[in-house]
Amino acid sequence: MRTLSKLFGLGLALLLAGLGSAHANDAKTTIADLDARLAKIGAPRLDGKAKAGDTEVAAIYFGPRRINGNYDVVDEIKRSTGATATVFVKNGDEFVRVSTNVLTPEGKRGVGTQLAHAKAYDALRKGEGYCGVVDVLGTSFDACYNPIKDGSGQMIGVTYVGYKK
Repeated sequence: MRTLSKLFGLGLALLLAGLGSAHANDAKTTIADLDARLAKIGAPRLDGKAKAGDTEVAAIYFGPRRINGNYDVVDEIKRSTGATATVFVKNGDEFVRVSTNVLTPEGKRGVGTQLAHAKAYDALRKGEGYCGVVDVLGTSFDACYNPIKDGSGQMIGVTYVGYKK
């Protein structure tokens, strides 16, 4: 009986390990994690202006924390899942990276760069999320994007996660 119990326990452990790895590199699961981490900080809102690279954009906050230039949440996503992660702020018809672990070819954070005008951009302009293969600063990723809406339902930004293909 003891051997059967050990075998069952080992089988259960292997099954759970397999399920955990099934979620590894799953952009839908990871963007839900990013969005939950940000929501835990507080409600999203815009307040004032801040620099993003060479561009001045709206400052996006979750609760009391300004996200522009703050990399703790996106870096934690990278550490815990291996995914790239970004928070964009809406700037007119564009979405500008204000917090990211995505690096430029020069090895710097891609802060101040804009979301490319492609399928994800088209979906977001309609207020919809998008998951699929995208090009991020010259590299292909399996990615998901979600709109960030303030308390009145206005889209003020976008979250992104991606896994390099």
